Amino acid sequence: MGYSPGCFGYPLSIFFIVINEFCERFSYYGMRAVLVLYFKYFLNWSDNLATAIYHTFVALCYLTPILGALVADSWLGKFKTIISLSIVYTIGQAVLSVGSIHDLLDQDGDGRVDNVAIPIAFSMVGLILIAFGTGGIKPCVAAFGGDQFEDHQEKQRNRFFSIFYLSINAGSLLSTIITPILRGVECGIHVKQKCYPLAFGVPAILMAVALLVFIVGSTMYKKVQPQGNVMVRVAKCITFSIGNRFRHRSKQYPKREHWLDWASEKYDKRLIAQTKMVLRVLFLYIPLPMFWALFDQQGSRWTLQATTMDGDFTVNPILIVIMVPVVDAVVYPLIKKCHINFTPLRKMTVGMLLAALAFVVAAVVQVQIDKTIPVFPAAGQSQIKIINMGNTSATVNFAGTNQTAEVGPANSVRVVFCSYSHFTSSVSVYAVIKVIFNLCCLFKMQGFVWINIIWFSFQCNSSEVLLNYVEDIQPNTISMAWQIPQYFIITCAEVVFSVTGLSFSYDQAPANMKSVLQAGWLLTVAVGNIIVLIIAGASKIEEQWVEYVLFAALLVAVTLVFAIMAYFYTYVDPVEVEAQMVEDEKKREKEPPSYENGNAPVLQTQM
Repeated sequence: MGYSPGCFGYPLSIFFIVINEFCERFSYYGMRAVLVLYFKYFLNWSDNLATAIYHTFVALCYLTPILGALVADSWLGKFKTIISLSIVYTIGQAVLSVGSIHDLLDQDGDGRVDNVAIPIAFSMVGLILIAFGTGGIKPCVAAFGGDQFEDHQEKQRNRFFSIFYLSINAGSLLSTIITPILRGVECGIHVKQKCYPLAFGVPAILMAVALLVFIVGSTMYKKVQPQGNVMVRVAKCITFSIGNRFRHRSKQYPKREHWLDWASEKYDKRLIAQTKMVLRVLFLYIPLPMFWALFDQQGSRWTLQATTMDGDFTVNPILIVIMVPVVDAVVYPLIKKCHINFTPLRKMTVGMLLAALAFVVAAVVQVQIDKTIPVFPAAGQSQIKIINMGNTSATVNFAGTNQTAEVGPANSVRVVFCSYSHFTSSVSVYAVIKVIFNLCCLFKMQGFVWINIIWFSFQCNSSEVLLNYVEDIQPNTISMAWQIPQYFIITCAEVVFSVTGLSFSYDQAPANMKSVLQAGWLLTVAVGNIIVLIIAGASKIEEQWVEYVLFAALLVAVTLVFAIMAYFYTYVDPVEVEAQMVEDEKKREKEPPSYENGNAPVLQTQM
C-alpha cells in the first residue's frame, strides 16, 4: 500500500496514470494508423491479405482483455499486471520496428528485401506481443486509477475518468496525425523508401516512456490486493445452474421461475439476481458486433481506398474530438426540447443505421474511383502499349512485366518501365541504362495511381544522356476530400452508439458486475473484426463498392433485429434492485424460523 500526496484535491498518483495512458494510446493508435500500409507496400501483401491480418490483430487486441482481467483480479493484482504486460507491449513494438528496417534486410543493396519471410516473422511476433500487452492492460489501467481515490472523493473520481478519456482521445488524435507524417519521411542507406522504422519506432519509444512514467509513481500508488474475479464467479454460477437443471430435467421436479434459479442450491440469491441483470444486457449485445465490423474497416478498407485517391489528410480523430461535446451539448438538448424520448437503446439504433449509411456513401465514392483506375493485365497476361516517337522509332512496353521491345533503329530510343525490379538490356550501353534506371526510381511516386514510364533518348557513341519524363498513367483526380462525408457520418455513429453503449452498460449493471459487462462490450469488438475476416474471406466479390453495399445491408438487417430486442427491454435501476434485495434479506432474518409438523413454540405475551 503506497501513500499518494494530494494535489488540488486529487491523489498525485493519478497524474502518472493519465500520462501513462496518453503515451500508451499514442503508441497503439500510431502503430495501427500505418499498419495496413506497411502490409501492402513493405511486405507486398494483397489488399485482401492485408485486411485479413489487420482485423485478426484487432480482434486479438479485444479478446485478450478478458485474460488481463482474470490475471489482475485473481493472481497478480492490477499494478503488477500493468507492469508485466507493459514490458511485453514495449518488446512487441520494438520487434515490429526492427523488422521494418529495410537496410538490415537488403544486403545486396538492390532495393528489395532479400528474404521477405524475415520481416513477416518479425511482424507477426511483434503484433502478437502487442495484442497481449495492450489487451491485457486495457481493463486494468482505468480501474487502477479509480482505486487511488477514497470513498469520499466521488466527485474527484468522476472528473478523473473524464480526464482519463480525454487523454485517450488526445493520444489517438496526435498519433494518427504524426505517425503518417513520419512514414512519409524518406530514409535508407541503399535506397530511399518510406520510413516505417521511424513510424513504428516513435510509438515504441512512447510505450517505453509510458512504462517508465508508470514505474516512477509506484511508491505513491494505492495497491488493492486481488480478491478474486467476479467473472469467474458468474461463469461458475451459470455453469452450475445449467448442470443442475440438466440433472433435474425429469418432469417430477417442479419448474422454477428462471433457469438461473437452479443455482440457488449453491449460490446466494443476490449473486443470482445480479447475474440475471447482467445476462439481460449481454443478450442485447448479440447484434452489436456487426456495427464494429463496419466501424473498424476505417483502418483497413477505407485506408486502402484512400491510397487510390489524390491527397493526404487525417479526419476521424479530429471529428470525434469535435462531435462528442457538440452532440452532448447541442444535439441531445434539442431532441429533448422536441419532446422525443431518445432512450439509450434508440440512440444505439440510430448509430447503427448511420454506420450503414456511411458505407453506402463509401460505395458511391468507390464507384467514382473505379472509373479512373486503369485496367491492368491479370496473371499470365501482358498489356501492350505503343508509344510513337515520331521519325525516330516506336517502342512496345509490356506493362506489368518490366519488359520492353524496340521497333526501329537499335541505337535510338529505349523505353523503361519504372520499377524496383531488376532491369536487363541487350544494348551495348547497358551500364548507362542501369544508372538511368536507378534515377528513374527516384521519379516513381508512392501510390497506386502514380505508375510512370520513363523514356530516354541517347546516342550510343555519346556520353551525353538526354532525359525526358513521360507519364503513361495519369494521377487519380479523385480527391481524398470526398471521404470526409463518410468519415463524418461514421463519427456521428460512433458518438451515439459507442459512448451511449458504454454508459448504458454501466448504468444497467450492478456495482460489482460492471467489469463483466466491460469484458462483454470489448468482446463484441473482437467478434466484429472476426466477422470481417469471414465475409471478406468467403465472398468472391471483385468490386469493392459491392462489398461496401453488402456490409451496409447486413448492418441494416441486424439493426432491425436489435430494434425489436430493444423494444421489449425493460430498464432497471440496479441500485434500487440491490437495495430491495437487502431489505428483503433483513425481513427474512427477522422472521421466526419455520418448524416441521407445525410444532412451533407457544409465545406468551403479558397484558
